[in-house]
This record gives sequence, structure tokens and C-alpha cells, in this order.
Amino acid sequence: MSFPLLSRGIVDVIERAPLEKLLQSGKKLRIKFGIDPTGSDLHLGHCVPLKKLRQFQDAGHHILLLFGTFTGKIGDPTGKDKLRKPLTDENIVENMKTYLAQAGKILDLTKTKIVKNGDWLSKMNFEEVLRLASAFTASQMMQRDMFQERLKKGLDINLVEFFYPLMQGYDSVAIKADIEMGGTDQLFNLMAGRRIQEHFGLAPQAILTVPILEGLDGHEKMSKSLNNFVGITESPREMFGKLMSIPDALMRKYFELLTDISEEEIADILAEHPREAKLTLAKRITSDFHTPEEGERAKAEFLEIFSKRDENTVPEDAPIIELLAGTYSVLDLAVKSGLFPSSTEARRKIIEGAVKIDGEKQEDPNAPVILNDGEKVFQMGKRKFCRMKV
Repeated sequence: MSFPLLSRGIVDVIERAPLEKLLQSGKKLRIKFGIDPTGSDLHLGHCVPLKKLRQFQDAGHHILLLFGTFTGKIGDPTGKDKLRKPLTDENIVENMKTYLAQAGKILDLTKTKIVKNGDWLSKMNFEEVLRLASAFTASQMMQRDMFQERLKKGLDINLVEFFYPLMQGYDSVAIKADIEMGGTDQLFNLMAGRRIQEHFGLAPQAILTVPILEGLDGHEKMSKSLNNFVGITESPREMFGKLMSIPDALMRKYFELLTDISEEEIADILAEHPREAKLTLAKRITSDFHTPEEGERAKAEFLEIFSKRDENTVPEDAPIIELLAGTYSVLDLAVKSGLFPSSTEARRKIIEGAVKIDGEKQEDPNAPVILNDGEKVFQMGKRKFCRMKV
């Protein structure tokens, strides 16, 4: 028997056979998805697990959105080389409100149970904490890749960070989760939940991991800090324009993870010219987060504004960067342009040939550029410009 819920948009299925048996039985399962409300604005990367949760919700299963009102004060070390700055109670409450308002664009919140781990973790006494800690050994905890990397770099590991997977795992005990879902970067924490459930005499949860969505640069995980994101509350025009800038190689992944279009239809769309396929993708996603009418309008505006003009035409609202007269390297100007999230990304884009100055392609980050009177137009790709004036 085929289980579509366990295929498209899923990387790991831990304990597939027992889970398939449960699904086949018709039992309505309790599916946990944990969120530390460290921020309030969601982007398309956040929507990947939410889309999968909605599919389970539509199949009649129980979705439990678990907010880390306690763990959010400590911080998950996953993917970090240092302890994250804790949140205040006020930060958490405000972020939760905004998160739910935006998550409601995907989930049916009337059928979603909201739980907060502060309701039980804040009430544990020291004896209970020690019992929880006994589920793991120090050597097992040190197997985490990011801790090994910290040791190699001579960076500290705070003992408090060892408790994060313990607390996340205990959350599964408290809400009696049948399944826990998370990104592939959360696998250690998700597996901890299985161990801790067994430690407390419960059946271990199944685990589903979803892919990490690359951002507009096509390389790094979508992130606001890297400025490679598409926010779900952005205007239709901005959302559509950003989606039209993703690399062609990412289109299939975006179609599969962010839309409900069938695999057969996706194949037909991708068989078209890449530009037409991308227009279809951008319109579909924009329509899903706004309205079909706004999606169509955004497409028309994009075609009018961008497709009918020469790619070297500088938009009137291009930002102006004022610099001192002198000689700069191409990389210097790239960094000063503000069009790149980091100097590393700027260098990579220059080498790839994605940068132009006054319409001429630049492929040497160290090439000198003389700025005297007048201005030079700095361009990254087809849509990002700035004017550099002395």
C-alpha cells in the first residue's frame, strides 16, 4: 500500500513499518511540531514542514504546535557555533502571536492544538530533572556534530546546551506524541525524543524529517540573516519578483515542497521553457499566500516592468551609495553596495560573472575600479542595482 504522506517532501522516516501500520489502521495520530519563537516573521523555508502538517491535518490527524516558551529562553545549539541569546517572556509572547497569525495561512488553526512547554518544564523539581538527565550519557551527547566542531575550533560548550535535546524529548512525553516532525538539521533532537519516551515507559514516536529549503542564492539555507529569503507577508509584487530570481535548478524543489501540484503536472511544467515554468511557479506560490487575482496581477506587473526592459536599464528607485574618490577593488564595491549578505557571497557572485559595473561583466574580485567625478552603476544579476557616486 502506498502512503503519499510519507513520500513527497519527506527525507527520513524513522520506524516506517510501524508507522505505515498505524496509518493503515485508521487511527488519528498525534503529530508534534516544535517551534522556539525566536522570531516573528515566517519565510518560505518555514512553510515546508507546515505544508506537510496541513496534509496530515487534512487526513484527519491531530496537529500539536508546541511553542518553546521554556526552551526558547535557552536556545537550541543546532547549527550554531555558540550559545544563542535567550529570549524574554515578552519576546516569546509577541513572537507567538505573529507566528500563529502567519502559520494560519497554511494550517487550519481551528483544528490545531497549541501547547507550550513552559507549562510542564518550569514545574519540574531537581529530582525530576536528574531522572530526565539519566536517559543520556555525556558521550552520547557529545556525538552531536556541532559539539564536535566546537571542540575542534576550541570553542566552549555550555552544559545548559546538553539539556536542550533532553527538554525537547521530554516534550514528546508530556504530549504523548505519536510522530514528531522537523527539519533534517533536527534529527538528533528528534531521536532524543524516542529515547526519552522509552525511558519513561512510553512507545517511541515515529520521526519524519523534511528537507531544508535553499534560498534565492541557490546555495545557503533560506534565512533572513543571509537576505536570501521570501517572506510570506511580503507584497505580491515583491514575492513574485523574488521567486523569479531563484536558480532554475531549484524550481522542482520549490514546486514539490511549496505547492500541491501533482508530480505529473510538475514534470509537464518543467518541460516548458525555464522562464515560463518559473512564471507558473511564482504565480502559484504568490496566489497561495495572497489571492489568485493578486498572483495574476503580480505576474502582469513583472512582465511589464522587467521583461520589456533591457536588463542593463537602471530602475529609477535604485539606491545611491556615496563614496570618497579613489581606487577600489570590485569586491570592495560589492560589499559597499549592500546587495550581498557577506563578502564571501559577494566574491562568489563576482567569480560566477553575476556582477556588472556600468554594464560590463566583472569576474575578478581584485580588479581595480577608479571612482572620480560622476557615478558608476553597480549591478548584481538582472534585478539588483545601485548607483555609486563620489
